[in-house]
Amino acid sequence: MIEWAGKRYWLVGASEGLGAALAHKMSAAGVHLILSARSEDKLNALAARLPGKSEVVTVDVSDTESVKAAAAAVGDIDGIVQIAGVYWPFGANKWDADQAIAMADINFTGAMRLMGAVVPKFVERDAGHIVLTGSLSGFRGLPGAAAYTSSKAGVMTLAESLYADLHKTNVRVQLVNPGFVKTRLTDKNDFNMPFIMEPEDAAREFFEHMNTDAFKRSFPTLFSWVFRGSQFLPDWLYYRLFA
Repeated sequence: MIEWAGKRYWLVGASEGLGAALAHKMSAAGVHLILSARSEDKLNALAARLPGKSEVVTVDVSDTESVKAAAAAVGDIDGIVQIAGVYWPFGANKWDADQAIAMADINFTGAMRLMGAVVPKFVERDAGHIVLTGSLSGFRGLPGAAAYTSSKAGVMTLAESLYADLHKTNVRVQLVNPGFVKTRLTDKNDFNMPFIMEPEDAAREFFEHMNTDAFKRSFPTLFSWVFRGSQFLPDWLYYRLFA
């Protein structure tokens, strides 16, 4: 078990849903949290409810200057957890260019901006902890979700490549791939969502993974086998089954 007391972690995407639930888990473990998202009001309300120390630093991960300013305000940290993301459900036949670009720019490029702010510092001092949030939907292309799945696939590949570069150093890299979590984002879906989890349950899985030395966790476990197993199917069979 990792000793969390007194560690400073930058939690980006903390204002609601899974991020807020994870903030409670980490705070209860003694982590000094720097809470970030776009809504200062929501962050302040969350900070007031946490049992441990916390600070609020607003950030818009789609804006490079905002990320640079936030990183400067945050200062030295022991780790970063990236959860910030947006979602709209549509595919090629109902394409929304603005929403598609927003998903790419916040979910994936936003993660890249955050890595630009912390990775060089972690590498220089040979210490740090990076936790990136992918999705079960990112393992392989899915119908009706081209923009979202590709944005999450990008985050997953980013994490894999960082791990490849850093796994022999003292900079820990981890990837978490949740399935459906009941939040404002999944409320947009009008289809059945198998094994949907409450944010608190997903946060427990998330934080349990952070307490291990393993690189990746995908959950719910049973549901994740569908997506992980799909990678081994030939294209003709995969698209017959999933599309």
